[in-house]
Amino acid sequence: MNWPIQDCWYHRSLTPQAVFSGAVPDAEQASRVVIIGAGFAGLATALGLLERGCRDISIVEAQTVGYGASGRNGGFIMAGYSLPESRLINRLGEPLARELYQLTLRAQQTIKRRIREYQWDCELVDEGIVLADWFNNQAGLRVRQQFMNGRMGARWQMLAAGELPAYVSSRRYGGGLLEPDGAHFNPLKYVHALAGYLQANGVRIFEHSRAVAIQPGPRGWSVTVNSQDRQCRLSAEQVVICAGGYIQEQGQDQGLRVSQARAVLPVATYVMVTEPLGAALRQCLPAQAAIYDNRFAFDYYRAMADDRLMWGGRIAIARPAPDRIAQWLKRDMLKVFPELAEARINSAWGGLMGYTRSQMPSISQTQPGLWHALGFGGHGVCATTVAGEIVAAAISQEGRQQRLFEPFEMAPVYGWLGLLAAQGYYWWRQLRDVLRL
Repeated sequence: MNWPIQDCWYHRSLTPQAVFSGAVPDAEQASRVVIIGAGFAGLATALGLLERGCRDISIVEAQTVGYGASGRNGGFIMAGYSLPESRLINRLGEPLARELYQLTLRAQQTIKRRIREYQWDCELVDEGIVLADWFNNQAGLRVRQQFMNGRMGARWQMLAAGELPAYVSSRRYGGGLLEPDGAHFNPLKYVHALAGYLQANGVRIFEHSRAVAIQPGPRGWSVTVNSQDRQCRLSAEQVVICAGGYIQEQGQDQGLRVSQARAVLPVATYVMVTEPLGAALRQCLPAQAAIYDNRFAFDYYRAMADDRLMWGGRIAIARPAPDRIAQWLKRDMLKVFPELAEARINSAWGGLMGYTRSQMPSISQTQPGLWHALGFGGHGVCATTVAGEIVAAAISQEGRQQRLFEPFEMAPVYGWLGLLAAQGYYWWRQLRDVLRL
């Protein structure tokens, strides 16, 4: 099944004043840059261009801003990529791996700076992110801290078993690591605030406008768009494809850069939100840091602004109904917080993450003036900002950091065969986590 954005609690949390409303194209239009996809990556690219003085930008979105993963995720502003740092070093060597990781550390600061500077109301909580130890392995935590601080340039702090309850009170965990630069927010409010800012500063954002073809044109490229039963063309010097895990879900692969669509594997994950829990939530989470654990198939959760608990987890190819998602995730929640057995679930939903075979984003110019930024694999809040800054700087002729992503070329993911392989790998890693207990 498809999960409409209306099932997502974030959508319900939007006030009428906060809802962004885009236009639809009604004629042939020319822009310097056309961006396909109004999620984190597309909007970050537009903002990067705007901050560099380029306002002649059009964004086309098949649904509404933030419809895909950008408006459904856990809202963790955390550094890193889907590919583990140790494997990044094995692939590239330590200097390049460290440089790539540092890009996401800078993106954390960029996101927080923009929220404060532009006064976006998106429930930002700048109190860190805690990695909680599921396996009661203090020595392993120390090794992890030393690796991240020494080789990646992070500044993680050790939390002994007696210190962790100041952040999360559960017998399930044996200690943890604090990433003090991490933060969390309401991602859909962020998307709507960012889109509103762009529109107010001259960027054209077209919703319900499906890009169906890209062809060479008189200005460089011509993008054919279907919108409200009519078709128009947008011409541009530069085109950036940022459709992500929904490039196939929204039908944007029909005649539109099939190579990009075939290189992204849409994998599902699930989120739920409880009723307001009041004092019970503060007993479980005395601080405001977001939490995740150190299993491969980890839980991630955080306190929301109105004393609700947001809980996410699991990776699957299945697309169950919201009530089934709520059952699964509440069962996971009670393994950590059995005292919340009576808590009611107000909303549950799923979303699609876009994975590449390398587990790294694909950020590239495939032909002169034709770019893509895809495949953020569940670590997109910071990595999409990285992509937006890289593409915006390259278009503005201010940098060539896209070379750092050249080793991660697009490769086919083989459709359902790829999905079945991903599910099998997930189950195998789950089994390894169970055997470690």
